[in-house]
Amino acid sequence: MPTKGSVSLLGSVITDMNENERAQIRAKDVGFVFQSFHLMPKLSALDNVMLPLEIAGDPDAFEKARNALVQVGLGSRAKNFATQLSGGEKQRVAIARAIVNKPKILFADEPTGNLDTKSSSAITDLLFSINEFIKTTLILVTHDLSLAKKCDEIYELSDGSIL
Repeated sequence: MPTKGSVSLLGSVITDMNENERAQIRAKDVGFVFQSFHLMPKLSALDNVMLPLEIAGDPDAFEKARNALVQVGLGSRAKNFATQLSGGEKQRVAIARAIVNKPKILFADEPTGNLDTKSSSAITDLLFSINEFIKTTLILVTHDLSLAKKCDEIYELSDGSIL
């Protein structure tokens, strides 16, 4: 929480909400892609993508998760466990999980930070094509200037302030 002021997201002042209310907004309207994937290693790619849908009680979790994996090019790897996937494949699963509910906002925190150059390029292309396809707002955090330059707007932070 901020030390002063308020934070609004999609027209709601989230700093005035309790944790359950904020969790509902995150589950419904927000997707997250992290640098370190945050996949459950003992679950298959499909199960990792289904997890947030199942928690939300979505009766179509299987079909939506399968479609999301196909969308990121991993339909044939759905049964593989996270430990059996390459870094680029793990990030694709993480992206599928983040977009499976078609969020209004997609946050990506250093999404290419743990990847080699070839995988980074593929993940970058995938993020921007998904952004266009599902018409979401993509908020990307990166230290990679070439990746930042692909964005419509760039804000540089230094010591907690926007430059």
